[in-house]
Amino acid sequence: MSRYSPKSSRFIATNRPERKIEFPVNRDGQAMKVSEFFGENTWDFKNADEIPNNVRNELIEISQSTKKLSKELAEIVASAVTNWALSKGVTHFCHWFQPLTGSTAEKHDAFISLKGGQIIEHLSSTQLMQGEPDASSFPNGGSRSTFEARGYTSWDMTSPMFILDGVNGKTLCIPTAFISYTGQALDIKTPLLRSEVALGQAATKFLNLVGEAEVKSVTSTCGPEQEYFLVDKEFFYARPDLVMTGRTLLGSLSSRNQQLSDHYFGAIPDRVIEFMQEFDYELHRLGVPAKTRHNEVAPGQYEMAPIFDNTNVAADRNQIVMATLKRVAAKHNFVALIHEKPFAGVNGSGKHLNWSLASDTGINLLEPGSEPHTNARFLAFVSTVIEAIYRHGAMIRASITSAGNDHRLGANEAPPSIISVYTGDTLEKIFNAIIEGKSYNGDASDNVLDVGTRQLATLLLDNTDRNRTSPFAFTGNKFELRACGSEQSIGLPLSVLNAAVADVLNETNSLIEKETKAGKSIDDALAVVTKKWLTNAQKVIFNGDGYSDEWVQEAEKRGLPNLRTTADALPVLVDSKANSFLINQNVFTKDELETRYNVLIERYNQLREIEFNTLSMMVSQHVIPAVVNYKDKLSSIVKNQKDIGLESSVEKEIYKKLNFVAETLYSRVESLKANLKSLPEDDLKKARSMVDTLLPLSEEISSLSNQLEESIPDELWGLPKYYEMLFLR
Repeated sequence: MSRYSPKSSRFIATNRPERKIEFPVNRDGQAMKVSEFFGENTWDFKNADEIPNNVRNELIEISQSTKKLSKELAEIVASAVTNWALSKGVTHFCHWFQPLTGSTAEKHDAFISLKGGQIIEHLSSTQLMQGEPDASSFPNGGSRSTFEARGYTSWDMTSPMFILDGVNGKTLCIPTAFISYTGQALDIKTPLLRSEVALGQAATKFLNLVGEAEVKSVTSTCGPEQEYFLVDKEFFYARPDLVMTGRTLLGSLSSRNQQLSDHYFGAIPDRVIEFMQEFDYELHRLGVPAKTRHNEVAPGQYEMAPIFDNTNVAADRNQIVMATLKRVAAKHNFVALIHEKPFAGVNGSGKHLNWSLASDTGINLLEPGSEPHTNARFLAFVSTVIEAIYRHGAMIRASITSAGNDHRLGANEAPPSIISVYTGDTLEKIFNAIIEGKSYNGDASDNVLDVGTRQLATLLLDNTDRNRTSPFAFTGNKFELRACGSEQSIGLPLSVLNAAVADVLNETNSLIEKETKAGKSIDDALAVVTKKWLTNAQKVIFNGDGYSDEWVQEAEKRGLPNLRTTADALPVLVDSKANSFLINQNVFTKDELETRYNVLIERYNQLREIEFNTLSMMVSQHVIPAVVNYKDKLSSIVKNQKDIGLESSVEKEIYKKLNFVAETLYSRVESLKANLKSLPEDDLKKARSMVDTLLPLSEEISSLSNQLEESIPDELWGLPKYYEMLFLR
């Protein structure tokens, strides 16, 4: 018998004591407003009182240019942040970076130093600016030998430092980039920073060309939503698959799940809202502007969303969100699951990247505007983005691929693996008119006035509906990349998206210059750009149901790639034709892309092997023993009834069914084990075998196990069921 007891575990999970925390109060004993403690655990030289104004201005200029940071300036910053951190009770500091694991890394050093034989607290300029973790011990795709260990972390001046609280101490985290001794980017952050430079320069030039001469800089912005599940610890640690892989590898779906649509935006359970309140509190102290919280579609699923910030800071903050989510959930005896598909048959979790661009003068390039000249600029920029998605859709698909996302894409309200653009009906009508050289006057439902070839004077922000089946949707004044997985770092897809738009935007700028030199007005030049890109990229615009089989067939006719799995998508990273825009703009080098390909495909294979080995173990240690125990009970019943002259037709029928399914299950598990031992050496061929052979086999094993779960009495089944994990809290 399993040590897991459904009865006692259910009692524990549903009778957890309330966790109360002390929220800060002011001197009058009144609860502080969020604005009064927001960011209290963050430090940024741009608004730090400890930094003199002249020094601050010089630091800001350096952070926005290629100028070198002098040791003297770094000493001022180091001294100021040390004093601030020590006043907060901080004892250690670390360079906080994002290696190619997809999560974060840190090595803690105490502030203490020796001076004249005495212990003092000190952070030097060198310690601030540079660290030296072992570059060969992190994923590097074979780009580093074991003896080539040197790597560097370098302070990212654009991202605020922050304090992580512990029960017995505090640590100052300094956001950094991570590069090898040879200068190769071994992290998520460095290419993202490069992509911001490429896009910022192209977008600034674009605005300057169309008459916004005062614009000095443009940054891409992002507001990444984060979906997750909460499962009680009692159930989580009784499920080896959740512990080992983050998802359930077997489990029969409860009869009631999400089909009544009663969980989405429903009343948040008391225990969950207690967690959310502490989660928001910790995020606000860390300077993360958590804005929205609500129930998601699946039972046990929830979402938070922050306010927009520039993409680099947003990427850092999303890592903070995921770490804080897990840390606070544990305090409430929950485990937060951020795997893309922790439960089969209900919605998976994504990370919708709401993306736009903003100038230093307050212009949102994706804002339709209310005047014809801003309409023209808007249409030209949107058409540029659409061309970028059409041209580089395969690379965007590759940037969001993972083992977890393979289970999610195309299922239960997640967008399909075909990258397309949703514009909404009104914009589609306007675009079609532009392509055909016609004037669109709109209708009563469009909120559009005719302004010649630039027909968009009063498009309302919510004029367009939302389309959950679209991977890349225009939603009023931003685009939403809905295809990113919940567990993934957003740095890679943002790097690719920024670079893709910059690539086309540079051509847009050249075309504007050419047309205006030929004597055309800015508005007429923008009209030429808009028509050119829309005519070329109209195949990628799709406003229908992305889940339908008809769309798969239609997309194939249009020539849009359908990269269904990681094995299909990852080779795009090293395709010289597909990746040239990344290399030409210095977002990635050829070697860096090869490194990422090697790391990601190796990670995919390793994750799948862990899943298949865990599944085999669970069948052997949990499922088969449950069958044996039940068969033993049935045998006893049959024997006892025979002894008193009674028939046992029902028991015999159940026994036969159990026996047949168990024998089939056992043979499939043996086949899975044999296939695991005979996998090809080549990583791509191995991934292909995982997708084509082992994954379908594992799904059959899961289905057979689920049949047994539905037949075996509750007290004999040694694993928490979907009913418990999704509903009991």
